[in-house]
Amino acid sequence: MNLDLSGKTALVCGSTQGIGKASAAELASLGANVILVARNEDALKEALKDLDISKGQKHDFLAVDFQTPTILKEKVENFIATHGAIHILVNNTGGPPSGLIQNAKVDEFLQAFNNHLVCNHILVQALLQGMKDEKYGRIVNIISTSVKIPLKNLGVSNTIRAAVANWSKTLANEVASYGITVNNVLPGATLTGRLTAIIENKSKNTGESLNEIKNEMESEIPLGRFAEPSEIANAVAFLASPAASYITGINVPVDGGRTGCL
Repeated sequence: MNLDLSGKTALVCGSTQGIGKASAAELASLGANVILVARNEDALKEALKDLDISKGQKHDFLAVDFQTPTILKEKVENFIATHGAIHILVNNTGGPPSGLIQNAKVDEFLQAFNNHLVCNHILVQALLQGMKDEKYGRIVNIISTSVKIPLKNLGVSNTIRAAVANWSKTLANEVASYGITVNNVLPGATLTGRLTAIIENKSKNTGESLNEIKNEMESEIPLGRFAEPSEIANAVAFLASPAASYITGINVPVDGGRTGCL
């Protein structure tokens, strides 16, 4: 099975922490040159130091805030003009705050739509021609199992994630003839800052202890534990590899069996 990414360049969003950072590390370990993308330049520089360079990889970073899509578009286009084609795109953005959908403000939907779907689209449009020219393209969107079954108390996230999943499937059908694949990885409860925030918010609203909520959540997972970010990253890296050349337009839950449907 060919997992070698030597000579390939990957752009990984949200890559200074959590699943994004783990995905960047895994892609680098397979030989890819990795471009880290996040808003904090100091954190990017620190994350860059941890990437594998044993195969002669050359890594870089791009500091940009997804809350300003027009600036993202300008910076990415300028970066590509000076650095060349990118073969792999990992779209990964922190989820919207938790909360009931009936209480959500319109601005929360608009901001989440920009942060996720609009910014994903800007990146794809900037990178797509290079993928076509290089005859290699892998687009992996890290979304959520909520695209299969909406999750409680994540109203805005459930809504926007579903939009991204349908955008992804549409795109997959359009670019398949160029040998470019587009797939979604759907993480379950994963040991990241976002999971911590969700547990803390639920504890605040219900009065339950953090440990009680953690135990309740883990009891809903057949494997009986939360995922490590590296376990999600393994799925991302496989879908980015030559071995996944005939897989496109799918959702891949990596959730320990929690999602209650096929």
